[in-house]
Amino acid sequence: MKRASGVLLPVFSLPSKYGIGCFSKEAYKFVDKLKKAGQSYWQILPLGPTGYGDSPYQSFSTFAGNPYFIDLKTLIREGLLTKEECGQYDFGDREDRVDYEKIYLSRFRALKKAFYRFRKNEAYETFVTENGFWLEDYSLYMALKDKHDGAGWNEWEASLKNRDESALTKARNELKQEIEFYKFQQYEFDRQWKQLHAYANEQGIKIIGDIPIYVAFDSADTWAAPEMFQFDENNEPTGVAGCPPDGFSATGQLWGNPLYDWEYHKRTGYEWWIRRIQHCFQLYDVVRIDHFRGFDEYYAIPYGEKTAVNGQWLPGPGMELFHAIEEKLGRPEIIAEDLGFLTPSVLKLLKDSGFPGMKVLQFAFDSRESSNYLPHTYPNNCVVYTGTHDNDTTKGWVRDVGKSVRDFAKEYMCMEKLSEDTFSGKFIAMAMGSVADLCIIPMQDYLGLGSEARINMPSTLGGNWAWRMQKDQFDKKMVKEIRRVTKLYDRKV
Repeated sequence: MKRASGVLLPVFSLPSKYGIGCFSKEAYKFVDKLKKAGQSYWQILPLGPTGYGDSPYQSFSTFAGNPYFIDLKTLIREGLLTKEECGQYDFGDREDRVDYEKIYLSRFRALKKAFYRFRKNEAYETFVTENGFWLEDYSLYMALKDKHDGAGWNEWEASLKNRDESALTKARNELKQEIEFYKFQQYEFDRQWKQLHAYANEQGIKIIGDIPIYVAFDSADTWAAPEMFQFDENNEPTGVAGCPPDGFSATGQLWGNPLYDWEYHKRTGYEWWIRRIQHCFQLYDVVRIDHFRGFDEYYAIPYGEKTAVNGQWLPGPGMELFHAIEEKLGRPEIIAEDLGFLTPSVLKLLKDSGFPGMKVLQFAFDSRESSNYLPHTYPNNCVVYTGTHDNDTTKGWVRDVGKSVRDFAKEYMCMEKLSEDTFSGKFIAMAMGSVADLCIIPMQDYLGLGSEARINMPSTLGGNWAWRMQKDQFDKKMVKEIRRVTKLYDRKV
């Protein structure tokens, strides 16, 4: 990886007309500005369809795309919708926040109108055929969820929960139109995203995608292939994922995702994982895998526990999985999310894989963080961030941390005075000036925004994943400043 830099901005945070960032002209303008600013990468968050809580890390499918990101203006130009029809829906009245309830109530109604006018063509049929290995189950799953008022598959009648073939055949016949509607959504998502991705590449911008290590329990993945997970004979989880207690949480983090049956995956030659990674590299140029530690050892919490206190560490697949992927796909460009406490075996896995790990500056000065993220300790083969989607903005962070943390950061950066308004710029300069091959800066830090622009507060529900950039914030002055600091620290390709 050459010395370079990029910007972290979720798709939903882009400015656009209909309530949420999407694959609209504003996305193309953002790419143009990244190019003018001398950037080489645009990092985004997972693109999967979201449900309760709106988290992109809890998706109904590891393969499907979020229909919220389909650009309605493109559908208007193609004659599938009219401007007047889109104007009838309430997508929310704030340009700086996503109102997910209003998006949910309006977006699918608009897409349904477009679907009724859509006529299948050769490109559509090719997409359905090539993606049938996941698309058929996903579309049926979502149609059944609608029929059951949004309930997860574990609440369905036994014949559907356990995938009795006669019950599935009956459902496919009864819900044929709804199933086709979900296929249409995925076709439009895939087509629009690949056009945007290709445009970014033409401008010299690579896309860094993001996938969680685990899938959601309420997903087509678990329903369609329960044998891949640690389920009992009633298709109920025996253990779920999370993190143990640490300095940030006395009871740990209870994520609730089902755990993989790694022995099953080993017997199948890791076929599902190979397909998953292959699909990712059809969408992105580089893939960040969340919670890389879980491939070495994973934290298993007994199903039904209210906290993560009573879990235990169990062995993961290790390098065997990545050897299988490399044998089939070649050497993929992967970033390993290796944040937090790292055991010698995790460090060995990271070294053996050769993947760059992550360094987060906000963690460098926090006494609760046992790993060392101070820039003078970095290897070249890593990716440095001022903060991630799970951190506060740098301005918000420096306002809320304790005096000892602020004093340490001030001393490290040789700052006599600490100004909240200039601190983000100092952090950016420290990250850009480090020896890390790649530097990724959240857009909010370039804009100097506070906690109101935070993306996510881990272990909380509601109010997350909603911040949006205003269309006039990333202006010519900001482009010029980003280009200046990029050139100063020799990160312009």
